[in-house]
Amino acid sequence: MIKTFLTLFAGIIFGLILHLSIILLLPVFSPSSIWNIFAKIAPIGEVVILDRPVANSDNILNLDPELAYAVCRLDLSMGPGFLSGQLTSDFWSIGVFDKNGVAIYSTTGRSSSDNFLQLGIFNPSQTRLLAEQQLEMQENLIIVESPRNEIFVVVRIAPPFPAMWSVYSEILTKLNCSNLAENSYILTE
Repeated sequence: MIKTFLTLFAGIIFGLILHLSIILLLPVFSPSSIWNIFAKIAPIGEVVILDRPVANSDNILNLDPELAYAVCRLDLSMGPGFLSGQLTSDFWSIGVFDKNGVAIYSTTGRSSSDNFLQLGIFNPSQTRLLAEQQLEMQENLIIVESPRNEIFVVVRIAPPFPAMWSVYSEILTKLNCSNLAENSYILTE
């Protein structure tokens, strides 16, 4: 009787663990996950302007048609990530997300007085080097620590008029997105 009860109990626990594991892992392998979508359209280290959604069309990313969007994927195992460029005095926001689409950091244009963006993204070991002052940085660099190496950054700008959408998209194309090892902004000693 006790052996039957323990076997039944162990089977239920094992079934729950297996069920929860499958449910939690399904989004990672989904071809329509945000990471897989961006992996198809945005090479690592390049800024890609997302197309403006058209009324009555498939808007899989649920983009606001009034905003201009740029996305950049980075792999921090290749070195710290860096995003820089001049943005507008109109509303803009930036979000840094991990591979699962979890927001790591976000900010808006209200946090910058000159609208020049300098964002450094570091994994934990790179943050340690930064804390030990083994990396030198340029002033006014916003420092973000990411627990994972594979990340993407989304920049959104709100044009004051719909007719200015293409002008603001052009501003986004001038953003620099790369790994810091390729830039002169951070030097190793």
